[in-house]
Amino acid sequence: MSKIKQFFLLVNLVTVFTLAYCQTATANQVQKLVDAAIERTAQKVTYDGRYVKIPYPNGDVPNNMGVCTDVVIRSYRKLGIDLQKLVHEDMKHAFDTYPKLWGLTKTDTNIDHRRVPNLQTFFKRHGTVLPISDNASDYQAGDLVTWLLPGNLTHIGIIIDKKSNSTGHPLVVHNIGQGTVAEDMLFDYKITGHYRYKLDTK
Repeated sequence: MSKIKQFFLLVNLVTVFTLAYCQTATANQVQKLVDAAIERTAQKVTYDGRYVKIPYPNGDVPNNMGVCTDVVIRSYRKLGIDLQKLVHEDMKHAFDTYPKLWGLTKTDTNIDHRRVPNLQTFFKRHGTVLPISDNASDYQAGDLVTWLLPGNLTHIGIIIDKKSNSTGHPLVVHNIGQGTVAEDMLFDYKITGHYRYKLDTK
């Protein structure tokens, strides 16, 4: 075998092993996110979305309170990913691309990341926007889904790797008012977004 063929064979082998490593690393991170979301269901949390001043970065409202966005934020924090900081930095860089639903003229590290429309904008800009469908198999563990609830209320949850015994639909970890739970509610409301946010593998 010529040296050129040996070189390209080596390059191909390195590529294959690198891809396999990346896929395994990503799968491991997705599982960590799913496990972190499921862990949230064991925490007693009262639904409370009041404005609270919190530290920055890695700030959080008291552990015994929270809303749907806090489920996502706290789950990602278990992986060392601080959505408070990431959303804030992105809003500073591209403030005009974010919704102006609250009369804000500048960023606010206390609340920006805790608003569903802001998370939707962030995931659109930095994640993968996936199709919205009525096919349950299109929604994979670790995916983020947003809904529009009655009264034009926005909502967000995390798909996990467990399915409903009755429908076969993947369960969603979310907090819709009764604390953080995992339940079969994927198609209960109008889906407004379906995202897959990249996970750091460092």
